Amino acid sequence: MRELISAQELSDRLDDDRLIVLDSSLHLPATGRDARAEYAAAHIRGARFLDLPTLNDPNGSAPNAVPTRAQFAERLALLGVSAADRVVLYDDSALRSSARAWFIFKLYGWQDVAILDGGLRAWRSSDLPLDSGTPQWERSSLSEGDLSGTGVNLRDKDQVRANLHSGAEQVVDARDEARFRGEEGSGSAGHIPGAFNVPFTRMLDDDGRFRSPDAVRAELQAAGVDADRPITTSCNSGVTACVLLFAARMAGARQLALYDGSWLEWGNDPSTPKASGAA
Repeated sequence: MRELISAQELSDRLDDDRLIVLDSSLHLPATGRDARAEYAAAHIRGARFLDLPTLNDPNGSAPNAVPTRAQFAERLALLGVSAADRVVLYDDSALRSSARAWFIFKLYGWQDVAILDGGLRAWRSSDLPLDSGTPQWERSSLSEGDLSGTGVNLRDKDQVRANLHSGAEQVVDARDEARFRGEEGSGSAGHIPGAFNVPFTRMLDDDGRFRSPDAVRAELQAAGVDADRPITTSCNSGVTACVLLFAARMAGARQLALYDGSWLEWGNDPSTPKASGAA
């Protein structure tokens, strides 16, 4: 299964017994939206609720840290997901949060996982049916030992700090221009020195689907980013940076990592250097 599939492709696969569809919606508190309630009101047939906002490690060194391997395995077991299952992730979020879920799956070596291009909006626009309520399923026997290897890379603050001197990796910030520049009223003091700015929204068409590989590469190049060199993506909390990382991967970039702490960690540490203005 390809890592990005259309609504019609997913609809054609829904009767596959080994296919698990997971609602991976996550909303900012300011939106007032309740992802779980929205899932119960309307979801793709057979979909299960991942509860992405709680899929993190509260004891991690970074805010909103990715879950540990054991925490991730436990969540999947509760959802009835088995090691042999194919997984499709979707969301109904302005943050395109399914990319964050995809990153976590790949971090722990899950091979067969895809994102529904355009999310629930694309499903609705294709006039495909929706279910309501909360379906029941049995817990699976999945354990931490079933998760081996990794398909993506993670960076911490110390590694990003060291990179300021080595320049081995390009840091690419997925936040909007005002926050990146540290403009008055943006709520941000700027960005990691040397970072490039490619807002994650530039990876998406107006309908929320991912842009073509050529268009993504053009956006990266216009911002000064070389897709053939190592890239570490960052944002505010490690969510939209995953959108940028996923899009770069679809465009052929292969040396990719996520700075999970992102600006929430970097910006709140008085010992880290900050830059303002354009890149």
